[in-house]
Amino acid sequence: MPEVRTRPRLASPPHQEKAKNNDSNLQPTKPPPVTKPPGPTTAKPSNELWDKYRLPSNLVPWHYNVTLRPRLTPDASGKYIFTGESSVEFHCAEATNLILIHSHKLTYSPVSNGLLARLTAVNGDTVPGIESVWLQNETQYLVVQLKGDLTKGNYYILETIFEGELADDLGGFYRSEYIENGVTKVIATTQMQPTDARKSFPCFDEPAMKATFDITLIHDLGTVALSNGKEIGTKQIPVDGVTVLETKFERTERMSTYLLAFIVSEFGFIQDNSDDLLVRIFARKPAIAAGQGDYALNKTGPIMKFFEEYYNYSYPLPKSDQIALPDFNAGAMENWGLITYRETALLYDEEYSSNSNKERIATIIAHELAHMWFGNLVTLRWWNDLWLNEGFASYVEYLGAHEAEPTWNVKDLIVLKDVHRVFAVDALASSHPLSSKEEDIQKPAQISELFDAISYSKGASVLRMLSDFLTEDVFKQGLQTYLKAFAFQNTVYTDLWTHLQMAVDATGTALPQSVNNIMNTWVLQMGFPVVTINTATGDVSQKHFLLDPESVVTTPSPYNYEWIVPMRWMKTGAVQGLTWLETKSASIPAMKVTGNDWVLANIDVAGYYRVNYDQANWDKLLNALNTNHEVIPVINRAQLVDDAFNLARAKIIQTVQALETTTYLNNETAYMPWASAINNLDYFYLMFDRSEVYGPMQDYLRKQVTPLFNYYKDLTVNWADVPTGHMDQYNQVNAISLACRTDLQECHELTMTWFRDWMNTGVNKIHPNLRSTVYCNAIAAGGAAEWEFAWDQFQNASIATEAEKIRVALACTKQAWLLNRYLEYTLNPELIRKQDATSSIIYIANNVIGQSLAWDFVRARWSYIFNQYGGGSFSFSNLINGVTERFSTEFELQQLKQFKADNAEVGFGSGTLALDQSIERTVANIKWIAENKNNVLNWFIAESKS
Repeated sequence: MPEVRTRPRLASPPHQEKAKNNDSNLQPTKPPPVTKPPGPTTAKPSNELWDKYRLPSNLVPWHYNVTLRPRLTPDASGKYIFTGESSVEFHCAEATNLILIHSHKLTYSPVSNGLLARLTAVNGDTVPGIESVWLQNETQYLVVQLKGDLTKGNYYILETIFEGELADDLGGFYRSEYIENGVTKVIATTQMQPTDARKSFPCFDEPAMKATFDITLIHDLGTVALSNGKEIGTKQIPVDGVTVLETKFERTERMSTYLLAFIVSEFGFIQDNSDDLLVRIFARKPAIAAGQGDYALNKTGPIMKFFEEYYNYSYPLPKSDQIALPDFNAGAMENWGLITYRETALLYDEEYSSNSNKERIATIIAHELAHMWFGNLVTLRWWNDLWLNEGFASYVEYLGAHEAEPTWNVKDLIVLKDVHRVFAVDALASSHPLSSKEEDIQKPAQISELFDAISYSKGASVLRMLSDFLTEDVFKQGLQTYLKAFAFQNTVYTDLWTHLQMAVDATGTALPQSVNNIMNTWVLQMGFPVVTINTATGDVSQKHFLLDPESVVTTPSPYNYEWIVPMRWMKTGAVQGLTWLETKSASIPAMKVTGNDWVLANIDVAGYYRVNYDQANWDKLLNALNTNHEVIPVINRAQLVDDAFNLARAKIIQTVQALETTTYLNNETAYMPWASAINNLDYFYLMFDRSEVYGPMQDYLRKQVTPLFNYYKDLTVNWADVPTGHMDQYNQVNAISLACRTDLQECHELTMTWFRDWMNTGVNKIHPNLRSTVYCNAIAAGGAAEWEFAWDQFQNASIATEAEKIRVALACTKQAWLLNRYLEYTLNPELIRKQDATSSIIYIANNVIGQSLAWDFVRARWSYIFNQYGGGSFSFSNLINGVTERFSTEFELQQLKQFKADNAEVGFGSGTLALDQSIERTVANIKWIAENKNNVLNWFIAESKS
């Protein structure tokens, strides 16, 4: 076990202590309405500093004092508001007569002399007077124009009094609601990332502008206040003739504004104080009482300890709070010391939660705890490097979850959940490199757009590849020195390469080129290669892999779309050494084989690339699958299926050759190959479930899945037991799901019997693992009675994971009128929570009956949907992708282009890139069907009869 060093506290400079001693005791009062700020009313000249989206570097924040009072009851006009006071101490790095500080959707009250801000000098010097103060809404600034210059090197304090709306928009300081014992309860909570701290109080809202924070919350009696720091005292005070609570929190470490959090609620909690670290899980009181926080509490400690050892750095804070919120846009958010989650991402109930729910909780907790160091302690300088922050956490979440649940083999699942998932996006000509130029990412919408599969899943995939070829020990060594060198500071991604190179040099690890040279080929150009191996000659080559080889790539590449490729491979089952492909093509004599020998490259898909072979080697690999499939590692069985189908999409091999990789599946019982096949056959469903190919395809797949269905029927003693292995539990779900999807009569009878038993008795005996697929298939096979029953159960569900399963299944009905009604429900937050609106529309679009209904609905309501849900929603790109996924006709392509033209003025926000990708994908789908339909139809007919 490596030494875990403790970190000395940063000493407070004198001016910080002085600011601390001069804390104002004023409580925030409701300011009078300010319709427009005083100051010049004439139009401001353009191209001033306040017209730019990035802050100038002349002022550097040091410390904030923020007092906020959220109102959990509406005012006379029905609005929920919060009021606040803030003072920020900042350093003047360059003389200036202008203070720019971020502010969005806040109104200000005069502080003194009728002005909306007060400026003082920490050293008591006189300060230049304030000429005017105004809000620059486009760039989201509070602008303070001074009559003279601030002095370089001096520290100043800017004070403001403000008010904002505690809206239900899931951003900044917002409100979440839930019903407990028939009473509606309101929570005041936050989501600052990426640019919404400025909606809570005026601040220098950029990740490099780190500071310390003293937070005070004024809140109603009977509520509990939380923030990043540890509570240092709560007392009753009178405000406006009402007795309220004032809770003060310990000063934070030096941190970025996007990691701030403050919450006022009536939640309950459980805690663990072992290892001198206070860990608390907060949630609705009934959820805590039912033990739904126990799993998270039990797993947080081991995961935290794992990361302390992995990083060789003690957790830098005295407490770790985790809270489950009823309304939350992301899955979770790594606020330092106060992590926020969706209920489904933190709460576990043995009776209702499936093993996939449990895995999600373990991996998301690990993801967020990983950020406590990588992201929070050391923060990337600007959002253009977001991929490193999120990609890293998305990689090591598997390591942390493995520590929590070592029997699951969860580390293998990164191949299905991240590598294969992001290949689909990164193979488009409209993909983008991991790292953007800083100047290209300026506006909040541009920043939000970076929160995509490339940043998370490709980031995770290339970092896993890096860790693999360096070895995990060398990777960790570089990581540890990086964190130690930059603690409480900001970095750019190449700083990590520098520290990894130091570890390579110190350990004598052999690399063909520097870490920087190798990794920049994966970071600075979009896409990935397909590596082609000719086993007859030993020649190996690489080429930029594009799903549509005729698409035009307009994004320039600094490496001409060539990569430095690490290759782990085997020859006829025997693992070989690590081989590198550094150029477009090379001769690797060891890969030349004769006779029955075969080559299999990219073992365990450690590398971020696809592999193609000469036809003879493909035939030998297919033969190995059909005669003794276990000679090929299980991850590579999944890889062969996925690579083959995608090589066929790209016209590198024949589509029927890809289908050949599925013929062995009637002898396969492992989860990953089946999951890979089902994922790829989903495309065939999307393209053909409205055509004559559908029937023969169903016949073939029913034939292939029936042995798996019977295997699990026998293994579970006629469905009475649960398979013991984690992956086996997943594959049992696949067996039932695909059997029902392909109309295996026994499967329909099974799911309908279980569901009707629930309807008739009111007792749900369906195992949590199987509920999603049973609900969906029973609702699909049933009519209005089944749907209405499920809707009632959804409305009354007190367990978030159960409600989620039903919400998804409601989209499975084949009744168009029910789907149309469900679509209408998605825009009523009293029926479907705002956080779930876009995904519910996507689930409806996934249903072949609901596809056109959802598309018509989105087009007709675009302006409303965009204004209500689109601003900074991370899920908005998913909506555009989801409702257009099946598009494969010229008519649909024209509709899509028309939609883009019709709504150009409304805009598409974080879905802008997704719209272009949808058009590109539709063009590719049209071509693919024209080229493949007849061959595929004939193949399915022949194979279903054989």
